[in-house]
Amino acid sequence: MNKPKVKRILQIVGAMNRAGTETMLMNIYRNIDKEKVQFDFISYSQQDAHYDNEIKSLGGRVIRLSKTTSIREHVRAIKENGPYEAVHSHTLYHCGIANLAAKLAGIKIRVAHAHTTLDKCDSLTRKLYIRAMRTLIMNNSTHLLACSNEAGKYLFGNSVLKKSNYRFFPNLIDYSNFLMVETEKLNQFKDETSLQKSIVIGHIGRFIESKNHKFLLEIMKCLLKRDPHITLLLVGDGDLKHEIEEIAKMKNLYEKIKFVGIRDDISTMLHSMDVFVFPSIYEGLGLVLLEAQASGLPCIVSEAIQPEADLELGLVTRLNLNDGAEVWAKKILELTNKKETETEKIIGGFKKKDYEITKGISNLMDIYQV
Repeated sequence: MNKPKVKRILQIVGAMNRAGTETMLMNIYRNIDKEKVQFDFISYSQQDAHYDNEIKSLGGRVIRLSKTTSIREHVRAIKENGPYEAVHSHTLYHCGIANLAAKLAGIKIRVAHAHTTLDKCDSLTRKLYIRAMRTLIMNNSTHLLACSNEAGKYLFGNSVLKKSNYRFFPNLIDYSNFLMVETEKLNQFKDETSLQKSIVIGHIGRFIESKNHKFLLEIMKCLLKRDPHITLLLVGDGDLKHEIEEIAKMKNLYEKIKFVGIRDDISTMLHSMDVFVFPSIYEGLGLVLLEAQASGLPCIVSEAIQPEADLELGLVTRLNLNDGAEVWAKKILELTNKKETETEKIIGGFKKKDYEITKGISNLMDIYQV
């Protein structure tokens, strides 16, 4: 008998670098049955991205476009690289252009996916753009997904929760990868970074304004006044990294901070921490917060973090950014010995909140009708 033809889904992203949305997509991609379904990715970057080689090794294709606003170029790419069962867009308001192109290309299933709760929309031009793109999204998308209801309302409008084609779609991680870590790897990393005798306060995220690294430095100033044996571990890269490093030097904090860049061993990074701090100014959900809870870490987060990200394990403490660095520092020290070590309890939290990757993938395949 002939094997059934593999059905392809087109994911539209900015570039497949290590960030929340992209990492979630890779969590899904690694776990789908690739003898039945394959993913391709449209990227708007001409540079190689973090996950590109892995995508190709898994049988996917990275399709580079240079004109993000060109409907014609999108239509051509979809037709030339297809056929596709579905197009799934993850590019905020740009989803309007992507899904209009998908409709013109004859794609039956067109998904727009909300991943954030804020965008810079100060100017009249930007506000008019948002209005136009939201109209395109609503008129050309067959399915509307969001990592939190606040993200859904932000992208699709406040009335979206009543729409029959809208659903909350939880960010998916393979939490089994974070429950435990090899002691040898953990000790090796701590030896390399001189963290063995430190209380480690950690953060994972791109160096961009929304992640609020400057506030992390203020917190560190307060922490070091209370306990000199504290180190801040910062995982990630981004446009503001150099600026944060310079501010850290100016404030005499640099020697107490480990800038370790982008890492593949995120589980090791998390298990080396005593407290995870997430002071975002805005956030769609925060995939890394799920990874931190899977690792049993106490987490202190800002009011911007969506409630859907709390697994209700008693690990998440919400503070207001206006409370100030002293309040955050005090709470961090209170939680330094409060890790959750019962893996069954953690697994139960994921199951209760429907964050199981197998169930999420099943729901997604139903949307794609494959």
